[in-house]
Amino acid sequence: MQNVNIWSEEFGAETDTPILLIMGSMSQGILWPDELVGRLAAGGRRVIRYDHRDTGMSGTVDFAAEPYTWDDIKNDIYRVMDAHGLESAHLVGHSAGGLLGQLVAVERPERVRSLTVVASSPLGGGEGQALMRALMGQPQSEGSLPEPAPEFVAFYRALMAAPPPEDRRARIDGMIAEQRVLHGTGLPFDEDAARRLQERIHDRARDLSAVANHRLAAMAKPDFEPVGVLHQVKAPTLVIEGSHEPAKPGHGAIIAEQIPGARLMIVAGMGHTLPPAVHEELAAAILAHTAG
Repeated sequence: MQNVNIWSEEFGAETDTPILLIMGSMSQGILWPDELVGRLAAGGRRVIRYDHRDTGMSGTVDFAAEPYTWDDIKNDIYRVMDAHGLESAHLVGHSAGGLLGQLVAVERPERVRSLTVVASSPLGGGEGQALMRALMGQPQSEGSLPEPAPEFVAFYRALMAAPPPEDRRARIDGMIAEQRVLHGTGLPFDEDAARRLQERIHDRARDLSAVANHRLAAMAKPDFEPVGVLHQVKAPTLVIEGSHEPAKPGHGAIIAEQIPGARLMIVAGMGHTLPPAVHEELAAAILAHTAG
């Protein structure tokens, strides 16, 4: 499935240094916070964010009729770059977006000026399988990635067993509860701000249930991630992880170990989300990394 429409928007001058923001699985581009995007644009960057297929305002598909894989989600990155006239850009990826950025840096190094990986797992590390074993209460295999925090596992186990929410309020309440868990325990959680964000996410989605297609895409090609290739990354790489990361704790250090010359940055208090308290620090780090 190659012709699905992808929503994107850009900030800053067209002549500024381009940064492409890649959000994680089942996540809309607006999870890159407006304030963080604004700081990057004010720092002289042309910032582009987009909704993955089957999220937000991008096109949705009938997966049974038009199946796709994570290769297609990855190839949407090239489509967005081409649509904005970019032969290359600085890639900044969050969670699964960071994994996609790693793959693009291996696959098409000429298109990646630098790579910033935030709250992500190493390409080819088997994060998906390790997560499923944790959720199912199965022992991890030798060499598996560090497990998610217990509260993360408990939340998603309960979510898997719960009936679907019945109305808009219940859906948004559930989305806020998930954001609270992903936020971690290192910084105060602003529930009012979380509600405003989740209401926006809920109401701008063409089909909120379509995000489940990302899981189907993963199952359609379980061997999507090449193994043992991170040493091939040539782009200058910054790896960012929160000190209170609940989903992928310690994964950043593994990425930094495998990519030659990569630098690891630990952000105090940050979990798996991008709250206002860390915007200044993140923006400064990304601006410095994408300079020159």
